[in-house]
Amino acid sequence: MNFIGYHQHLVKFLISIAAAALLMTSCKSTEPAVPDIPDTPDEQQVELPLPIPAPDLQYIQKTKEEIRADVDIDSLMQSMSLQEKIGQLFFIPVNGTFRNDHDQRFLEWKRLVTRYNIGGLIFMSGDIYGQAMMTQKMQEISRLPLWISQDMEFGAAMRVHGTTRFTPAMGIAATGKPENAFLKGQITAREARALGVHQVYAPVLDINNNPLNPVINVRSFSADPEMVARYAEAFIQGVESEGLLATAKHFPGHGDTDIDSHLALPVIHHDYQRLDSLELAPFRIAINNGLRSIMSAHIAFPNISSNPETPGTLDPDILSGILADSLGFDGLVVTDGLEMQGITSRYSPGDAVVRSLKAGADVILISPDEMTAIHEVEMAVKRGKLSEERIDQSVRKILELKKENGLFESTDIDLESLSHRINAPEYKKAADRIARESITVLKNNRNILPVRDMDYQRVVVVSVADDRSGSTGRVLAREMRKYHNDVSSHVLDQRTGREEREKILEDAKNADLLVIGSFIFVRSHQPMQLSASQRTFLQQLENLGKPSVLIAFGNPYVLNELKSADVHMLAWSSSEHQVRNTVPALFGAQQVSGRVPATIPGLYDIGYGMDIPHSGLRFDFPESVGLRTDSLMALDEVMQSAIEDSIFPGGSIAVVKDGVLAWHKGYGYHDYNKTNPVEASDVFDLASVTKVMATTTSIMKLYEEGKLDLDDPVSTYIPEFNAADKRAITIRHLLLHNSGLPAFRTYVDEWQTRPEIIRAIRNELLENGPGEKYVYSDLGFILLAEIVEEVSGQRIDRFVQSNFFYPMGMYSAHYNPSRLGRWMSRRIPPTEIDDIYGRGIVQGLAHDERAYFMDGIAGHAGLFGSARDLAIWAQMLLNKGYYTGKRYLEPETIELFTDHRSSLNHRGYGFDRKSEDYSSAGSLTGDRTFGHTGFTGTSVWIDPDNNMAIILLTNRSFPHRSYGSGIRNIRPKIADTVMRSIID
Repeated sequence: MNFIGYHQHLVKFLISIAAAALLMTSCKSTEPAVPDIPDTPDEQQVELPLPIPAPDLQYIQKTKEEIRADVDIDSLMQSMSLQEKIGQLFFIPVNGTFRNDHDQRFLEWKRLVTRYNIGGLIFMSGDIYGQAMMTQKMQEISRLPLWISQDMEFGAAMRVHGTTRFTPAMGIAATGKPENAFLKGQITAREARALGVHQVYAPVLDINNNPLNPVINVRSFSADPEMVARYAEAFIQGVESEGLLATAKHFPGHGDTDIDSHLALPVIHHDYQRLDSLELAPFRIAINNGLRSIMSAHIAFPNISSNPETPGTLDPDILSGILADSLGFDGLVVTDGLEMQGITSRYSPGDAVVRSLKAGADVILISPDEMTAIHEVEMAVKRGKLSEERIDQSVRKILELKKENGLFESTDIDLESLSHRINAPEYKKAADRIARESITVLKNNRNILPVRDMDYQRVVVVSVADDRSGSTGRVLAREMRKYHNDVSSHVLDQRTGREEREKILEDAKNADLLVIGSFIFVRSHQPMQLSASQRTFLQQLENLGKPSVLIAFGNPYVLNELKSADVHMLAWSSSEHQVRNTVPALFGAQQVSGRVPATIPGLYDIGYGMDIPHSGLRFDFPESVGLRTDSLMALDEVMQSAIEDSIFPGGSIAVVKDGVLAWHKGYGYHDYNKTNPVEASDVFDLASVTKVMATTTSIMKLYEEGKLDLDDPVSTYIPEFNAADKRAITIRHLLLHNSGLPAFRTYVDEWQTRPEIIRAIRNELLENGPGEKYVYSDLGFILLAEIVEEVSGQRIDRFVQSNFFYPMGMYSAHYNPSRLGRWMSRRIPPTEIDDIYGRGIVQGLAHDERAYFMDGIAGHAGLFGSARDLAIWAQMLLNKGYYTGKRYLEPETIELFTDHRSSLNHRGYGFDRKSEDYSSAGSLTGDRTFGHTGFTGTSVWIDPDNNMAIILLTNRSFPHRSYGSGIRNIRPKIADTVMRSIID
């Protein structure tokens, strides 16, 4: 069929459709007329239509192909009936979830698309594949391609489950980085485009200069017009860099209202001078920068309009007079949803649309009754109350956009690519980083932040909500328990009764710290303030005088409800994503640098905020710090192969980078019976890692406190060394393993008590002169632990526990952990079946015989810990001695002990270091890498060049120490596998 023949055929088909539509509409006796258009005798002579026939889908598909072959907008519009053109103006709401072909809602959508020639869709809630499939399905049945749009202020996840969620606009501005707005727009657009979306209804250009605004709030970038303009422009550029259309809203400004237009019609009484200097400023800047689409606001402006009670969406003085004429905007004008009560309470569906079009709107969004509205618009044209030229003007804009975006050529969605185009690790990394950077601390009395267990042993969380779900705050409590051992949680919501309130008060009385999470956030049709009863109850909590933290997960102005809280923190959103990225800030596990972009009346000015450094260990995913998950998964294969080769029954790996525990996983089983799987949190006998984690760390502490010196003679503390051949031995010699002492002596064949073994070591003969030869010696470190006790007055276990392990939250780091009870011992894999000294299965007690018979407490072995414990300790060293807001060691001390200090080998003081030939630290770690290994199959390597640590814990000595010699090859494989996962 040639193009002319196609038009002749198409015109006949459309005439029949139009006639049928008119007849069906006339049969509805209850159909409202356009209120401001009276009937006349001439108008009553309009031809009545016949019932609408079912669409011929095969014919529609054929004509679609012909249109796409050589589309010309002028010719296409000439071929379209009035009703078809009117239909193009309507974008209907659709859910992106699975629907059966016979589902009523689906059939209604299908009818609007196939019979009324709807121009586009606005997707509401849904999921990735559900929306993609629904889009594909709707595009297939539509004769003209559909323009797909969606509200995505917080990223695609605002509507599509499983996509990337971003912090609301005000949180983006709190980061102080417009590039974050660009990135948010770009990633949002990429995911939208993958889903077949063409237009994003964002950003919000409203200035939130009214704290009582119930609908804008954190959706606005700021209360400052310049800041709004700057961040909005960056977001628009991000969206349009991916070929999508951004839409600025809500013109001419919805910020200074205290009524939700979803519920009623807000009225703003400002004059034009005020509007021009404030509300219009961001829109003017965006328009001058090339903005192509704007959404109107359902707000009346009686002091600048000749229609004082008319919503801006329906007001020619607003859309034509100010937007088009004064600001020179000639792009696409989209109405806000016409289903809102600010419209429906005053106007019929058709009247609202007719008035919107007369005012200057192009796209009719979410009419509450599309069929009625289409009919009434058509009647208005036929009655001469609305020109067809006005319809054509808007239709042309829509069709031109469809052509510009290639919709006449293809509307296909690549379903196979969705799994790598949506919620990609790099998107998640960006969204998480932005969320963390948005966290704003405005008050930190008593230096509560960062929270440390030793300062606040019992934490009570009260989540205040404006709903009845009972689940609010669940994520907050769960995430806090990752960082603190004792967190109890309560919800204060609409369903909380007297008994529960009494329980909250009782728990709060026994708390060391109260954390109040305010989950009062911006939702349509809902208040966003605390209820009177909630205020009263929070006042009761306040009167307890407990240290307290108030976190606003949503409405930032809620800080005024609890002014006396010691900590005021803004987190902007109650989404799980935002909560998860807020909690680390409580514990120093991320940097805090946000600045509030709006004034909190009576409390804080725009731009205020406090800085808190990142000093603790955050629990996050590999890509957050530039590692690749798929590469790190090779660790699974290395460990599985080792387990299959019986090198060890099981183990645990932890990888720390840039202050993040990025990989933490257990492998295999506690023993070869394979009935008790290893968990990442299991506790292992660290063997000689004790030398650095306990003994060397303790010596470092005493050294920098001036209580001992590396050149102090050992005889100063151990009288037996005041002998001719030992008098020259110093603490430095013991740390460098060149004191002349032998590597070890069994001792326990003859002596099996701590005093006996210590006495034997004190009197041990030298094999070499001091400083002459390197001999790795357990005996020297046993003596160093004795020196720690002599100097500090505390045995090594108590000293290191009180000065490091406990305040740093290393709760599994213990000597003799099995004595703590079954809750601990069941987490400890066995290290040997001892048939020599009659110990049987050695589990939870020191594997090393000398340490075992020294009451399990020694300087060379005996310490137990989890991979997490070692990760915390390693992070403290990477932080140059600083952890969660407290200094444990000085940077100079760490450098002194970990740098190359021996003239005989590569070692530092106490620490092993990566050697030039073979090293269990692998070949790819930095040259300054330091750490230690342990006989039971443990190792920790700390690489300051790459700011990371690699920890491997196994029980390779089970069931007998002759097993597991292959650990020598596994350690470097693990290290190199980790290093290969670094993303360049």
